Amino acid sequence: MEGTQNISFLMAFAAGFLVFLSPCILPLIPAYVSYLTGVSFGEFSGELTKEKKRKIALTTTFHSLSFILGFTIIFVLLGASITFIGKALLVYQPLFKKIGGIFIIFFGFVVAGVIRIPFLAKEKKFSYRKKGISILGSVMVGAAFAVAWTPCIGPILGSILIYASSAENIKAGIKLLIAFSAGLAVPFFISAITINSFLTYIKKIDKYLRWIKILAGVILVSFGLTMLIGG
Repeated sequence: MEGTQNISFLMAFAAGFLVFLSPCILPLIPAYVSYLTGVSFGEFSGELTKEKKRKIALTTTFHSLSFILGFTIIFVLLGASITFIGKALLVYQPLFKKIGGIFIIFFGFVVAGVIRIPFLAKEKKFSYRKKGISILGSVMVGAAFAVAWTPCIGPILGSILIYASSAENIKAGIKLLIAFSAGLAVPFFISAITINSFLTYIKKIDKYLRWIKILAGVILVSFGLTMLIGG
């Protein structure tokens, strides 16, 4: 059982990582970092003094961690809530597992591009703010990201939440969403603190985005099949 849980956590982490690499989030990371810190693209990539670079690095680090804290809190609360509901309706859980598995498989096909739903392709963008926002503001933006970000992360997040609803207990559901949040947080933080290099390499990743979507779809289908067969 423990081995199965470890695999589930690993798959949740991978799902979070692939959310970061999705075509509607990855290209907007530089805009996010600029919005949070108030540092323009030109300042990130321009010739700066050592002191200025250090100041930008510290600002970016603190705001990125605050943003991560914001979306992690929301994801964990969602995980705890959905697991609690799943436990409260324990008598119906076998049926919910079957229905949930079918939904997750459907979401997998949506993410992979096999099934196309127009509103899931919408994007949300931030305008640049020279003054940036406060640390608390970054936490709030992170929370808003988790609650109301573009629907493109909906299939993956929804699948993780459905899977969490079948977890053994609330603690297991929370761990599952922490793993998902970590999968999203790690690449976001690394890209934020190395934003200069990120701006250089992001175009090279574009050609692999189609395969990334397919891989994300395969992971979701695997989640769905696991629920259907009671793995």
